[in-house]
Amino acid sequence: MPETMPQPSAALSASAALRVECSREGFARVRSFTRDTLHVWSLGHRYDDTTLVVTELAANAATHAAPAAGAPEIRLGFLLDPTHLLVTVSDPDDHPPVYAPAGSAWEEHGRGLCLVDALSEEWGWTPCPPAGKTVWARLSTCPPI
Repeated sequence: MPETMPQPSAALSASAALRVECSREGFARVRSFTRDTLHVWSLGHRYDDTTLVVTELAANAATHAAPAAGAPEIRLGFLLDPTHLLVTVSDPDDHPPVYAPAGSAWEEHGRGLCLVDALSEEWGWTPCPPAGKTVWARLSTCPPI
């Protein structure tokens, strides 16, 4: 898992960001913001995978990082270049995300980053000085074959 966030190509065509409360309403906003942003960018064909990745990253931040740091919100970001969509979720906690391949299909928790790994071309995290981190995932913008 790389600790360096990929840099968008020089042909960065768009970006979007949202601060989100760690609440049920906040996660509804995450899904709406994702749907609306991808629609504007003509990436509706990437909605399902992107929404699942964003939801898993945001849920991890809200569950593990934001409460530990006493913060009620996280930051969501999208960077678009001609071939990739970079999804970022930033939180105030310094601890890296824990990736543990699923031990059992029946486990209720612990599979989120496995899903992110399966749906993205690559993912990782990077520290955000003075405190916090950004967990990111890079998805192709190409339509499915």
